[in-house]
Amino acid sequence: MLAVCQQLGVQQAIVPGIATAFGGGIGGTGSVCGALVGAVMAIGIRHGRRDPSEKDARAYALTQELRRRFEAEMGHVDCRELTGMDLSTPEGVKRFYGSDVPRRVCFPAVGAAYRAAMDLLQKD
Repeated sequence: MLAVCQQLGVQQAIVPGIATAFGGGIGGTGSVCGALVGAVMAIGIRHGRRDPSEKDARAYALTQELRRRFEAEMGHVDCRELTGMDLSTPEGVKRFYGSDVPRRVCFPAVGAAYRAAMDLLQKD
């Protein structure tokens, strides 16, 4: 999310902080990959509602395409499926950091989310 925001010229000190707990599939739960969640938030920064009465069709369409592209490249959207690890336990976290999974899975996931988000936002 931070890299996309920087590319879009969004300079807000709060940006890194709001993405802190995305890792491990939203706070280590194994759910949706944090890189994908961050990319969705970046789409929201550009196309999100500024008022509750506004329409959100563009943000939804871009997010659906983002998810499709991410899943096509990575094979899945959930952290546990991508990594094959349970990051909800201290043992799982230790195993994760002692493995090549961050380099082999997470770094490419961040790249896939970034490329897809930037492509969609630059074409838009």
